[in-house]
Amino acid sequence: MPSRPPKENWDDFRYFLAVARTGTLSAAAEQLGTEHTTVARHVQSLERALDSRLFHKSNVGYELTEAGHRLMEAAQGIESALVATRAVADGGQEIVGTVRIGAPDGFGTYFLAPRMHKLLEKNPRLEIELIAAPRLFSLAKREADIAIGLSSAEHLRVASRRLTEYGMYVYGTRAYLKSVPPIRDQQDLARHPFIGYMEDLLFTPELNFMGATVVPLHPRLRSSNLLTQVHATLAGRSLCILPAYVAANFPELVPVLPDQIEVQATFHMHVHVDHQRAAHVREVARFIADEVDAHRATFLGPTRKRR
Repeated sequence: MPSRPPKENWDDFRYFLAVARTGTLSAAAEQLGTEHTTVARHVQSLERALDSRLFHKSNVGYELTEAGHRLMEAAQGIESALVATRAVADGGQEIVGTVRIGAPDGFGTYFLAPRMHKLLEKNPRLEIELIAAPRLFSLAKREADIAIGLSSAEHLRVASRRLTEYGMYVYGTRAYLKSVPPIRDQQDLARHPFIGYMEDLLFTPELNFMGATVVPLHPRLRSSNLLTQVHATLAGRSLCILPAYVAANFPELVPVLPDQIEVQATFHMHVHVDHQRAAHVREVARFIADEVDAHRATFLGPTRKRR
């Protein structure tokens, strides 16, 4: 390669990795906070320096060539070494940097978001990007530094820890339950409209709990988003299976037959091994785990709190 400052060399690799992980110049530019022309310029610079074509371009995006695949392994090794070096340099110093957290919409919106101020007040030079969405997050593609999921990690370069189990129950508003005949057993549920997920758009099989009751539930209103289901339930015309930690934010929501119907799931926290030693990532991961531990009873729900 031509003799150039190391920083410029790494910049080319950094832009190359962003395109390889996102598949398009525009998505890479958005991830890096720059223009797509800048991304293209760095990729072209790297291709000239290596005298190799790194991407096949098509109408759907950029796909790695054979040379690109080989380079990606080397570039990820460089990236890992830089992350480890920064972690050593940060030891014992003020927490500085940006951490992106990817979390399911309910956990991110109703649990993490209201608590982030405590972490930021303690660390004035820390910044948080919180993506709360009903989807899975790829740490390998650097879509997030920390990902919260409902299953353990399957990737070898991802470190995971179990955060907590949580309970899901049937909920309705107090006003709705007062306006209808008492619900004494699961058979009575057949007379009530339900809200639920769109099964073909579930981002994880752990949320497919329509078979949790003796009486089959056939939601007449379905959504891929938990927040939509919550607010539709708050309208007071339907029942819905909701996580206990979410329902706890709305006093008007009452559990229905909690001793008979309970769905259990588990939250896991995942961090790419390359980022484990980074002080700012460790600080955020520790904060999330501590907050979950402090509010475990809220996650377990009304039935298991009594056990």
